[in-house]
Amino acid sequence: MKTNILTVLIILTVSIQLNAQSLNKEIAEEGKTPYLLGQIDKSGLEGENYAIWFTKNHEDYQPNTAITKAIASELKTYQIKLFMGTWCGDSKQEVPKLYKVLEACNFPMDQLTVIAVSREPNMYKQSPQHEETGLNIHRVPTIIFYKNGEEINRIVEHPVKTFEEDIQNIITINDYKSNYQIVTAIDNVLKQKGVKGLKKKSKKLLKTFEGKVTSMFELNTYGRILYGTNRIEEAIEVFTFNTKLFPDEPRTFMSLANTLGVSNQKEKAIKILEDALKIHPENEDLKENLEVIKTN
Repeated sequence: MKTNILTVLIILTVSIQLNAQSLNKEIAEEGKTPYLLGQIDKSGLEGENYAIWFTKNHEDYQPNTAITKAIASELKTYQIKLFMGTWCGDSKQEVPKLYKVLEACNFPMDQLTVIAVSREPNMYKQSPQHEETGLNIHRVPTIIFYKNGEEINRIVEHPVKTFEEDIQNIITINDYKSNYQIVTAIDNVLKQKGVKGLKKKSKKLLKTFEGKVTSMFELNTYGRILYGTNRIEEAIEVFTFNTKLFPDEPRTFMSLANTLGVSNQKEKAIKILEDALKIHPENEDLKENLEVIKTN
C-alpha cells in the first residue's frame, strides 16, 4: 500500500511539473521581440518582457464600480476563454483592462483560460495545442463567455462600449453584437452550408452588409486565417465575396488572385486581375501583381 501511495505521489508531482513547464512558454529568437505562446496566466503577462505594457494599462484603467458590483455574482457562473497575442497592439491595450474588470468582480481565475497565439506566418493566430480550432478566432483579443459548456457570446478585439457594459449585456439581456458581424455571419454559413451555401447566400449577404462593414480588412483577415488553416476553398470564396463588397478596393482583387495563384489556379488569378484593371486601369499595384503572376 505504501508503494502504491508513493507511486501516485510521484506521478502527481511529475504531472504538476510538466503543467508548470508548459505554462507561460516564451518564444525568444535572436534579433526578434519575444512573445508568449500557448496557455498563459497573469504572472506570465507580468514577466519582464510584458510588464511594461501590461502593468501600465492595468493600473491606468478604472472600472465602473457600480457595474462591477452589479455583475459580479452572475459573472461567477460563467467560464471565460481569452485568445490574445502578446505581440498584438489591441491585446496589449485591452487585456490588462479585462483583467482589471474581472478582478473588480472577484472573478475566480480558475474559470479563466488564456491562450496566447502565434504571430508566425505558418501558425498565424494559432496555438500549439490548437485550442482555437472551430472557434473562428480571426481577431485578437477574442473573449468567449461560456455557461454550462455552451458559448453565450463573445467580445472581439475591443469592447463595443466598455468591458463592464459589454459583459453586463452578455450576462443579462444578451442582445449584444460584437465587432465584425460580417465575419460571424459568413462563418456561420460556412459551418452550416459550406462553400456552396455561401455562394447561394452571397446576394442576400451583400444586401444586408453593403455599406455597414468598416473596411475590406474585416473579411481579408478572416480569409487569411482560413487559408492558413488549409481551408483553401473557403478562403477563395471569402476573398471573392470581398471583391463584391469592396469593388473600389484594388487590394481585394489582389488577395483573391494571389490565393488562386498559390493554389495552382493561375489562369483564374490572371483573369481576376485583368478584370480588376478594367475597373482600376491606372492602378500600378494591380499591374505589378498581374506581371508577377504571369511570369511565375
